[in-house]
Amino acid sequence: MKSKRAHYQRLAGAISDVASLILRELWIWLGACALLPGCASLGPTTIVADRFDYSAAIADSWKQQTLLNIVKLRYVDLPIFVDVASVVSGYSLQAGVSVSGTVSTANAVQGNLLASGIQGVYTDRPTITYTPATGQKFVRGLMEPIDPKNIFLMLQSGYAADFVLGMTVESLNGVRNRATAAGMVREADPEFRRAIELLRDVQAAGAFSMRVEEDKIKGSTGVLFFRREDMPADIVEKVSEIRRLLKMSPGTQRFTLTYSPARGADDELSVNSRSMLQIMLAFSSYLEVPEAHMKDHSALPGITQTAAQQGGVRIHSGKDRPAEAYAAVRYRDYWFWIDQGDLATKRALSAIMLFFTLTDTGSKEPLPLITIPAQ
Repeated sequence: MKSKRAHYQRLAGAISDVASLILRELWIWLGACALLPGCASLGPTTIVADRFDYSAAIADSWKQQTLLNIVKLRYVDLPIFVDVASVVSGYSLQAGVSVSGTVSTANAVQGNLLASGIQGVYTDRPTITYTPATGQKFVRGLMEPIDPKNIFLMLQSGYAADFVLGMTVESLNGVRNRATAAGMVREADPEFRRAIELLRDVQAAGAFSMRVEEDKIKGSTGVLFFRREDMPADIVEKVSEIRRLLKMSPGTQRFTLTYSPARGADDELSVNSRSMLQIMLAFSSYLEVPEAHMKDHSALPGITQTAAQQGGVRIHSGKDRPAEAYAAVRYRDYWFWIDQGDLATKRALSAIMLFFTLTDTGSKEPLPLITIPAQ
């Protein structure tokens, strides 16, 4: 009887020891889990990484898509745009802790046993939705000229006049810019190049400004002003030269911006603005087409090397992928890219992407959606 009592006492002591070990192991695992950020809350910790990673990826893909469509236009290929409509990130974290033990009798061979473990399953499953840019509204927005007041609003916000006007207008008061039409390149009138250079100097001096006036009948209209007071003598001379080059009335200080390929009234500045398609075609003329593609006549003829140097814009091509590039795309077994250190071309590509926001290329029509789960 005493031996059975002693046996039960030893058994109870072993159970108590195992229970203590189990509790200690459990507290250790719970403490370790509490130190993990994901155990507290997984969502907030993903914001910093996801927000910047997705924005950088979307920006890079937008640059590459724009550059690819510019290259395709040089090859008389159809440009295609696909927008990232939404990005939905889904995360899940499953954690589990297991603790088990075995209490044996005094005469058992295996003795007491304690086993513990922890397991976790982390899942990152984003869903990205793409919207192809199609439909009549998108095509119209791609082919309609940019509103002249939007172009001059960019000058008002600080963009250089020679850069913006050189890319976005065909002519000012009938004075023609460099243009590409029917597969041919026509260089700009010397008066146009000189006028936009002077406009940049006048802009830097703050000698002209622009505002938007609202009219119930005509709608919103852009108005350009030249200042008279507090202007240095050299700026006054440059303004006078601009008026002469662009055939603007010498006594008028207020000019209404109108869309027209020819000179209008004395108090108007006729702006023959380009469409997004024209801007991209003009940019594509600076592309270095591979010699093999020039021989088989698969691409439109380009500009001379001298004209390319004057424009300051250049898109390179080659068989090998560039090591360092601002944007690079592969088309017809060749790589086309913009150098990371080519500030002029980088600025031009970025401006084209910005010009898309100035045109009404959006569409409210029901469009097919392409959803690709990235697992």
